[in-house]
Amino acid sequence: MYSGITRGLFPVVELERRAGVVHFTVELSPELARGLELGASVAFDGTCLTVVAIAGTLASFDAVAETLSHTTLGELERGRLLSVERSVRVGDELGGHDVFGHVIGTGTVAAVGNVGAQLDLTIAVPAAWMKYILHKGFVALDGSSLTVGNVYEDGRFEVHLIPETQRLTNFANKRVGDRVNVELDPRTVAIVDTVERVLAQRLRM
Repeated sequence: MYSGITRGLFPVVELERRAGVVHFTVELSPELARGLELGASVAFDGTCLTVVAIAGTLASFDAVAETLSHTTLGELERGRLLSVERSVRVGDELGGHDVFGHVIGTGTVAAVGNVGAQLDLTIAVPAAWMKYILHKGFVALDGSSLTVGNVYEDGRFEVHLIPETQRLTNFANKRVGDRVNVELDPRTVAIVDTVERVLAQRLRM
């Protein structure tokens, strides 16, 4: 599990495309690499992956076809900077919301704006997801826990980013048409689906 608090941007230093798999290596900071073990979970742009090799601050991962088809990791290339978060441990501060690194798919940046130092992004997603994206609710974009601003029935919603979030993520470099990984708030999904199922059962009585 993750908190959705990105720890910074780190480069892909090696990348190899194999049959249905992308094997890549990221150079982490000494702090993030400390205590990292084989089999541990690390989130890259919000996608939970397993450590398959470690050499100092270099950590390697495999992204399989299912992951590549549902996330922006299918566009990986050497030199790309990725948002990184280690999985939370007992006793860690949970500063965001529960994030699991299970990306449902990608959204598209529909508009970019600034209000002073604040960055505003409008994200377009499939309309079917909008019942889970609520004003002042949570959503994870590229692994960052964000509060939802305005929502629109046509499948768009807004997020507003403070300078610190911009510094630690790729959001400041996003342009219209760019894709972002989307993870819905699991509690909201569970509540909405349960209410829909119960109401459907009662209507059939």
